Amino acid sequence: MQLIINGENKNFDDNLSIEQIIINLELQDKVMAAAVNMEVVKKDTWKEFIPKDNDKIELLQFVGGG
Repeated sequence: MQLIINGENKNFDDNLSIEQIIINLELQDKVMAAAVNMEVVKKDTWKEFIPKDNDKIELLQFVGGG
C-alpha cells in the first residue's frame, strides 16, 4: 500500500493501522495527532483505523517554543 505521509510517498504492507504505521516509522513517542485526508483521527481509534491506498496522512508533533 502506498501512502503519502507528511508529503512523502511511503510504501507499507496492506492493512496496517495508523498505530502500526507510527510504530513502523519509529515515531510512537513523538506523534500527538493524526489526520487522514484532512480528517482528524482520534487517538483512541488509531489501533483500528486502516488507511486506504494513496491516502494522505499527516502525523503531527507538538513542539514547545516561544
